[in-house]
Amino acid sequence: MKRALLLAVASTLALSACNTSPTQNQAQEQKQGTDIGIETSWMDKSVKPGDDFFTYADGSWVKNTQIPADRSRIGGFYIADLQREKNSRELFADILKSNPTGGNEALIANYYKAYLNTDAIDRAGLAPAKADLDAIARIADKHQLSAAIGGTIRADTDPLNATNYQTENLFGVFVSQGLATPGEQLPYLMQGGIGLPDAQYYLGGDSKMADTRAKYRTYIATILKAAGYADPEGAAGRIMDLETKIAKAHEPREQSEDFANGAQVWTRAQLEQKAPGIDWAALLGAAQLGSVQKFDAYHFESIPKLAALVGSEPLENWKDWLAFHTLNQQGNVLPKPIRDARFAFYGTELAGTPQQRPRDQLALNATSNALQDAVGKAYVDKYFPASAKAEIQTMVENIKAAFAKRVQAIDWMAPSTKEEALKKVQNIVVGVGYPDTWRDYSGLQITADNAYANQKNAALAEYRHQIAKIGKPMDRKEWWMPPQLVNAVNLPVQNALNFPAAILVKPFFDPNADAAFNYGAIGSVIGHEISHSFDNGGALFDASGALRNWWTPADFKRFQQAGDALASQFDQYEALPGLHVNGKLTLSENIADVAGLGAAYDAYRASLNGKEAPVLQGFTGDQRFFLAYGQAWAVKSRPETLRQIVLTNGHAPEQFRAVTVRNLDAWYPAFNVQPGQKLYLPPEKRVKIWG
Repeated sequence: MKRALLLAVASTLALSACNTSPTQNQAQEQKQGTDIGIETSWMDKSVKPGDDFFTYADGSWVKNTQIPADRSRIGGFYIADLQREKNSRELFADILKSNPTGGNEALIANYYKAYLNTDAIDRAGLAPAKADLDAIARIADKHQLSAAIGGTIRADTDPLNATNYQTENLFGVFVSQGLATPGEQLPYLMQGGIGLPDAQYYLGGDSKMADTRAKYRTYIATILKAAGYADPEGAAGRIMDLETKIAKAHEPREQSEDFANGAQVWTRAQLEQKAPGIDWAALLGAAQLGSVQKFDAYHFESIPKLAALVGSEPLENWKDWLAFHTLNQQGNVLPKPIRDARFAFYGTELAGTPQQRPRDQLALNATSNALQDAVGKAYVDKYFPASAKAEIQTMVENIKAAFAKRVQAIDWMAPSTKEEALKKVQNIVVGVGYPDTWRDYSGLQITADNAYANQKNAALAEYRHQIAKIGKPMDRKEWWMPPQLVNAVNLPVQNALNFPAAILVKPFFDPNADAAFNYGAIGSVIGHEISHSFDNGGALFDASGALRNWWTPADFKRFQQAGDALASQFDQYEALPGLHVNGKLTLSENIADVAGLGAAYDAYRASLNGKEAPVLQGFTGDQRFFLAYGQAWAVKSRPETLRQIVLTNGHAPEQFRAVTVRNLDAWYPAFNVQPGQKLYLPPEKRVKIWG
């Protein structure tokens, strides 16, 4: 299971670097790998770092950069993604020009062409979906309904990924080592079934959520009307009522992210006994899980409630629900009225984005998502140099060593706890750039003239790949992110990390920049992911990825107290008027930021071998380190998107992550931060976690 670094960032505008011409000395510095790295043009030096470090580092960029009409937010991840998108566009152009007739390149070309051809999609109308809709219409009893629900299950969910543990299908499946079954890979059963971002959208009492619910109901009716439903308004009301009941059955997000709570192993017999209402034989048979005899019932409280709803709610309501979600999930490859309505709700209403992205860019990204390893292999072969991989691997080892040294220096921790922590950090498996092995797509059928079927086939192929792991030994080197994704991940049950190639560019990594920049930017990301193994959730797993308590009671209490202090600190941050960050919801990410930044700083200082870094353009090495961190978290979001992040995401908004620096002692002398300044914390109030 993964702890994602960031939500998937839908961002936008290329940000210009500092456009001053380098002096002869600066050019020499760049040649020697000592470029300043940071963008001084982004800074607002009228603000004191101790009052608002985010604005000091990024204020001019925020002020002078507009969010493009087809984006909901922009920032450091977006800037890196622009490079990924530029590279991908060139890569796809070469593939299309070669007119491939077989292999991965033909799959890429066909998927892209079919997705791009909206004229063909519009001419086809609902014909591609007819077989699916007709099958739903023929459902005559709860046995057939259970089979239909089972046929929708896909490997599209992960309970430890705070940004997407939810699926529109009634249940989601994730396959990995069981939380209570070390060494044995099981299918995790998780809650799903709703089309809004989170259960609280159905249950919340404020006027904004009520307005969103009303617009969602209208959207459902619009989709069903476009599909020719006789009574779209009535069906929308029934679907909304059913989804509200589903939302009430859900475990709340805080409980969902309690790993120990999810370590429930049910046999097939227990599943049927504990969760009546569904015909489990029909559901599991249709889900290709009929022979599986053991499950991790991750949402063990919600599974029986969802099963009961299948048994108690009218069959017609479920058929309406299935039809809508079939269209909704495939809406991007259906005719224009459905595509437009889908974007108007999910893009504009929920995210605040006024304009859809051009179809060629959507096609590029859709193909990359559907054929992750096929595109990823071609991408790294062309754009990821061995020198970058080697440099990042060296930084990873240095930061792991720094983290271990911090653990050794903790004076309150018992020797037995230290021993387990050190064993864990030493045994982390780190993947840099791309996986050691690539997915085989030889059995996947992708044509150039049926985008609807292509999207379904790719999702089914991914699902079959995942469930094929059931009962097999866990591969600790398995990747959960494609190389062409600007992100990074910690995988607690594998005790492993992935750093995809696409994040290893500016503003996170620059081979021409000095150590201060790279350790402050990508180094803090590396430290963040290492530290996820020791956050409030990751600390519950041992060196092998097994869920096991290796703490003394006193040590764990001390650790929890530090977490409580950090949660209280983040509770104070106000993202929008009256809307504060949830310190408990974002705690794991905030722990990883604090501990990871500390480890990255120590590794940076160690890289200097006792010397001081040169002053570049008036900035000391420590200043460049912290500014690189602050600029990696540059962000500008639409209010609707920011609201959704605060309400549903396990990551605090980036502007608040940037001020994590206030917990590090070294930040204070670097910028002469004094008592009375807004971010100043007395030494005893600075949260120390893992060092």
